[in-house]
Amino acid sequence: MATAQQAYNAAEQRFIARNPKSKAIYEKATESLPGGNTRSVLFYEPFPLSITSANGATLHSADGHAYTDLLGEYTAGVYGHSDPVIAQAIIETTKKGLNFGSHHEDEGRLAGLIKQRFPSIELMRFTNSGTEANLMALAAAKIATGKKKIVVFANGYHGGTFLFAGGKSSSINVPHEYLIATYNDLESVYELIRKPENKENVAAIIVEPMMGSGGCIPADRRFLEGLRKAADESKAVLIYDEVMTSRSHSGGGIQSQLPMELRPDLTSLGKYIGGGMSFGAFGGKRSIMDIFDPRHPDSIKHAGTFNNNVLTMAAGRVGLEQVFTPYRAQQLHATGDKLRQRLQDIGRGTLMKVTGVGSIMGIHFTRTVLEDIKSHKDIVDSDATLSNLLHLFLLDRGFYIARRGFIALSLALTESDLDGFAKTVQDFVTEHRQILGVDSSAKL
Repeated sequence: MATAQQAYNAAEQRFIARNPKSKAIYEKATESLPGGNTRSVLFYEPFPLSITSANGATLHSADGHAYTDLLGEYTAGVYGHSDPVIAQAIIETTKKGLNFGSHHEDEGRLAGLIKQRFPSIELMRFTNSGTEANLMALAAAKIATGKKKIVVFANGYHGGTFLFAGGKSSSINVPHEYLIATYNDLESVYELIRKPENKENVAAIIVEPMMGSGGCIPADRRFLEGLRKAADESKAVLIYDEVMTSRSHSGGGIQSQLPMELRPDLTSLGKYIGGGMSFGAFGGKRSIMDIFDPRHPDSIKHAGTFNNNVLTMAAGRVGLEQVFTPYRAQQLHATGDKLRQRLQDIGRGTLMKVTGVGSIMGIHFTRTVLEDIKSHKDIVDSDATLSNLLHLFLLDRGFYIARRGFIALSLALTESDLDGFAKTVQDFVTEHRQILGVDSSAKL
């Protein structure tokens, strides 16, 4: 019987043989970019594909292959590629000029649309990314409370300068004083905030209501309710990072399933809300966000040349008004739930487990029972070789997901696309059943 590594080696050789142009493009890029890369998550061995064009839910590579896109630009691509309504809005906007250096109507209209979906956001500010949104939300929390320490969660990710992989703060992180708790574990939070040295100095608790990059692990309802109480007890600002999960349910994020009194003080957003353009936003209670009001002589300055850039504002406005309506958001959420259940059934009895919420999901190869996956601790045994093998198997058959098993659905995907994907995952499980069986996992 072939081992997982042997199966992967064979798949890798097929990948190399099928993609010589992507290989050449990558090797050329290494002359000017470290490792040929300027966005770490996109790199994978032996080299990443080079995509030349995209339309709808289809990607086209330099080597002439077509792929059904199930990565969805890590949730930013909810509209698929070049949605005609949004594309037309961008074209019309470019005719009017790209950089005004001024206020314009679309920024207020987009903000109003966001408020309709997120009632906890009374006032907001725009940024250029989710990373910036979290940077500013944390700054606002520290200013509002006069405190310094930030409660985060092991394996959480809040942008390029907020990484806590393996429960450690990355050396590239913004230098806040972090207290790292365990996701879905309220006791770990209380243990930190009640320590004498922390008790009066916690400015914020920041949490993803579904841990995205950390494995698509949903928060328990009791956990989210407990965080609200913990924040109130410590007089800290509760921040929901819904950069990924804002698309959930009817487009009001995971917080939309909570009563108003349990929702966060601040929320950070990003990804798809800019209609495919660079976008971020943070907002919440008026009492906090008023510190940015420039009409006040002591207001906090928040700069950003492209915060209200006309392309993002126009694309985002049209996208929320005409394309990703609450009805279509709910449809996409239900489609994701259905696909995830189907994949879970396919993996039943093997190491393959599928986690997530709605249209966002992650595939893991772990011995942990699906219902017991609550934090990073429960997937530390995940088999990277099997994840890598699945990735190349899917690429070989025309389906594009992240190397780590991350999937984000778009409106452009059809029922036929999803059916074909599920059947291909079934083929993977059938072909590699011997190395996916729980009983044989110790031999991998």
